[in-house]
Amino acid sequence: MSTVTQKITDWADKKDGSFKRQTSTFRAVIGPDSHFLPEKGRYHLYVSYACPWAHRTLIVRALKGLEEYIDVSVVHPHMLEGGWHFVKPSDFTSNPAPVSAHNFDSFPGATSDQLNGLHYLSEVYYAASPEYKARFTVPVVWDTKEKTIVNNESSEIIRFFNTGFNESLSDKEKELDLYPEELRGEIDELNEWVYNDVNNGVYKCGFAATQEAYEKALVPLRDALERLDKLFSDGREFLIGGRLTEADVRLYTTIVRYDPVYHGHFKCNWGSIRHDYPHINRWLKNLYWNYPAFKDTTDFDHIKEHYYYSHAHINPTRIVPLGPRVDIEPL
Repeated sequence: MSTVTQKITDWADKKDGSFKRQTSTFRAVIGPDSHFLPEKGRYHLYVSYACPWAHRTLIVRALKGLEEYIDVSVVHPHMLEGGWHFVKPSDFTSNPAPVSAHNFDSFPGATSDQLNGLHYLSEVYYAASPEYKARFTVPVVWDTKEKTIVNNESSEIIRFFNTGFNESLSDKEKELDLYPEELRGEIDELNEWVYNDVNNGVYKCGFAATQEAYEKALVPLRDALERLDKLFSDGREFLIGGRLTEADVRLYTTIVRYDPVYHGHFKCNWGSIRHDYPHINRWLKNLYWNYPAFKDTTDFDHIKEHYYYSHAHINPTRIVPLGPRVDIEPL
């Protein structure tokens, strides 16, 4: 197995130092009309609890009752030279790790590769495409029948998790539609600016390689948070249509990480969610405390350990902070 060095700083534009996100490679879907049929036990999901993009898929998997349909492997929160890796399995024997800096010991919640017994996520990608040359990102949906990756784009995975298995689900799970046809226009419009200015905006700040690039990224992030806080100021429980949609899922995974990591580690410190955006904070607390699919898939230990330990170019001491004092304030 060849190990490819993974440096997030390589995503910075060489001219202006701004952060550039990679385009996902595998873009198939699961559904009754697809080559990838919605068969129970056929698919495996590779995730990181730390990653907001992977977190989306875990939330929708839980909301749609797909736990018995799709098994999960969780990478170790340390993403070092060889990229994401798995915990050392019980039968892990001599000389498995070409990258000595990796710690294959256990971390609460992290697993071995439950499906293929591999050591690095890169090996999953190479198994699907031996000539793969891009970064090894989570989430990944693996097809055990075709022995390949179905999709590694979170925005598309949550769409086919939302509808692809409906024919086999209970009425309650089937009726939950996170992307209802009558709201798609509003959802798409909101998703676009939330993705650019908030979801990806925090990364544009954190991984900016110049002062100018950082300041250019922080202004739209600040404005977007103010826009969202004003939107929630009317007391609404959800972003759009008075019901839970994928827009809430996509925003949640960034906002729940904001105070623990993005505020300090990514220098997104214009304001904190709990102190400066009270209406966003109310929305966040409602989802976290009242909807188990959100709380049960949120792991603050993985989140803080990953960001503060893995990004040595930002935090060279790798000291992981103990705060905030409470992860999410009570209702």
